[in-house]
Amino acid sequence: MNKLFGFTIMGVLALTACTTANESVQEEQPWIVDRFDDIKVIRYEVPGFNELPLEDKVLIYYLAEAAKCGRDILFDQNFKYNLAVRRTLEQIYTASEVREGAQFAAFEKYLKKVWFANGIHHHYSNDKFTPEFSEAWFREQLASYINDENRHIEDDLLCKIIFDKELYASRLNQTAGVDVITSSANNYYEGVTQAEVEAFYAKMIAADEGNPEPISYGLNSKLMRNEKGEIVENVWKIGGMYSQAIERIVFWLEKAAGVANPTQREILQALIKYYNTGDLKDFDAYNILWVKDTESNVDVVNGFIEDYGDPLGRKASWESVVNFRDEEACHRTEIMAANAQWFEDNAPINPAYRKAEVKGVSAKVITVAMLGGDCYPATAIGINLPNADWIRKEYGSKSVTIDNITYAYDKAALGNGFMEEFVLREEDRERMKQWGKYSDDLHTDLHECLGHGSGQLAPGTKGNELRTYSSTLEEARADLFALYYLGDPKLIEIGLISTLDVAWAQYSKYIMNGMQTQLSRIEPGKSVEESHMRNRKLIAEWCYEKGKAENVIEIVKKDGKSYVVVNDFERLRELFGELLCEVQRIKSEGDYEACKELIESYAVQVDPEFHAEVIARNKALNIEPYGGFVNPEYELVTDAEGNIVDVKISYPANYVEQHLDYSTNYSFLPSIN
Repeated sequence: MNKLFGFTIMGVLALTACTTANESVQEEQPWIVDRFDDIKVIRYEVPGFNELPLEDKVLIYYLAEAAKCGRDILFDQNFKYNLAVRRTLEQIYTASEVREGAQFAAFEKYLKKVWFANGIHHHYSNDKFTPEFSEAWFREQLASYINDENRHIEDDLLCKIIFDKELYASRLNQTAGVDVITSSANNYYEGVTQAEVEAFYAKMIAADEGNPEPISYGLNSKLMRNEKGEIVENVWKIGGMYSQAIERIVFWLEKAAGVANPTQREILQALIKYYNTGDLKDFDAYNILWVKDTESNVDVVNGFIEDYGDPLGRKASWESVVNFRDEEACHRTEIMAANAQWFEDNAPINPAYRKAEVKGVSAKVITVAMLGGDCYPATAIGINLPNADWIRKEYGSKSVTIDNITYAYDKAALGNGFMEEFVLREEDRERMKQWGKYSDDLHTDLHECLGHGSGQLAPGTKGNELRTYSSTLEEARADLFALYYLGDPKLIEIGLISTLDVAWAQYSKYIMNGMQTQLSRIEPGKSVEESHMRNRKLIAEWCYEKGKAENVIEIVKKDGKSYVVVNDFERLRELFGELLCEVQRIKSEGDYEACKELIESYAVQVDPEFHAEVIARNKALNIEPYGGFVNPEYELVTDAEGNIVDVKISYPANYVEQHLDYSTNYSFLPSIN
């Protein structure tokens, strides 16, 4: 899919037992509100909100409420028993009379991880969390605080889920040669095999043969067996699966439609219709209206959007991003959009796979006002939508770079020692210090604005041929497009950069991250599973191997440490272009075997010795490899007659309290769905 996740290295100690520690963390680094395990929790600000017109503020308030109402959906999508587990953990946590000791501290950390990952599996590695508290201690808590009135799941099953390492071990298994459906713990499928799933949707696709507006079959449903043993879709809609939460989402969307401008009112009404019918044709109609609206200041993503959590890339997780335009920063994306045809015409790919006419490229820099679902607490730094290839071809796409999120990441990472530890050459460090943030932003802009929207499928290619590898290849394609053009003198000509040092800063950082530093996110002995990490490793390792004879990229050993160094930036750019040509060919032709060979060869396996060194060096710096956020809070201000006269924004600094609040006030689904 089309979402770019940041790889800048950054992550509340909370509630009564941890108040002092939390205040200390804030004094040291006011952007960081909590740190636990491999996570930093960061606050983000919403600059410009107070200056917005009242109607925009109220619209944001209603859309933000809708964003919070879908939280339970994602928990349930990630694993069938997540809600039951979360609610049990929360009941023990809030009722516990003994809030000290190693067992309770381990329990608290486990709960924080569950909140962050929206379930019991790691948000990036997909592996099930290993509790650091004992089963005996946990059973004592169950006996003390859980009874027949507040029990969401049987104690024995709950303990098996939490403590049995082999049971539901991975939320998303993409290992070659296994049944990725039955070996994945997500709740997109139940009682069906990979072969059955593929056959089910192949039949639908075959019946749709020749349709110029193909449906994204399966996007908003769980595939399962009914009482008769027949394979059927349980559609996520009002009156269907997740109805209780969707009804609340729609309630706030209707409120939003009531204060929106006429264009946005039509868009929101189309989204509401889709939530009522569950018809994917209605979803396409909504997307067409949404992508055409390039003028509204406030915008929102809301729905079942991304398919990263499905090993077959078909089912979409629920998410929401409420945002408004950053007018000053939009200048650079407007320049890119204005030159979109030039970039397409000059892409280093087979001319047959270039678009003859680039339509509807809309790009902007946004300020996020609220994150929800699969964008909370961890979020992307850029988004490009819609995902349907035919809509992108006929109507274009919207691309956004999220500036206040990247700014918060940047602030949280100041002074952490990362650059001094992993960047060998002084000239590379200086280049990154001067241009790093801007080169990150440009890379994201190019990735989202132009990369995902570039190229086209060959006649006869449907777009689903790459199966489990589709997400990785698509992210690699967009990254390669961005990397290649970041080093093009055209960017100087159109005023986006003044020197190619901007590109070289990104090249050094990207290759170092893809080959080395991102490995701090992988547990020892594990391979790379997450699509964005695979994408970066693929690009870096392929360029390293293909450029080895020319020493384009070098692994330098100094004082017992390994450093990844780019020696020839111009040649590296050529390699990016060569790989982009092949990646585009694979996508355009739907060449599954070539795709599998490319990804399995360069993107999956990890050298254990090199890996161990990265983990040790990163650990010594006390740097958590993952970061996520607490949301701001909004409050309606009314006059004596009850009229809304303002919306007040505040910035909470307590991770635990925010999640407990969400679980209390925005939890609408049954514990088992």
